Amino acid sequence: ATVVRVVDGDTLVVELAGREVPVRLIGIDTPETVAPGRPVECYGAEASDHLRALAPAGTAVRLERDVEARDMYDRLLAYVYRSGDGLLLNRAQVDGGFAEADDHPPNTALRSELHAAEAAARAAGAGLWSACGSADVAVGPPPARDTSG
Repeated sequence: ATVVRVVDGDTLVVELAGREVPVRLIGIDTPETVAPGRPVECYGAEASDHLRALAPAGTAVRLERDVEARDMYDRLLAYVYRSGDGLLLNRAQVDGGFAEADDHPPNTALRSELHAAEAAARAAGAGLWSACGSADVAVGPPPARDTSG
């Protein structure tokens, strides 16, 4: 697949088999920035920017599924690896303190790895752990809904 754009810190859009497909990174949760009805959260913009830096438009990626293929929003659920060097984007977001490990059974193949990465990031005070104190810290009102379409 090829990255088309980053939506936020844990969601991107890829081109796959000639179609644009939204992909949710399994096993992590980043602070909200674009969810209608949910407040903007501390370190959300940084998490989105970090994923954009890791996987800018045009980046070739390999998608690896777990048990369930899609979520309730019809996003493809995947562990996303950068093709050039094999970097696991899900893990990179946690390592840098841009995401917390987040379990959504039955998609838990990398649960232990992601939780260990979170523990290390917390201990080091990486990213949101020092900037915000914890995950899910609201800093602004929910984004406006786009009613133009």
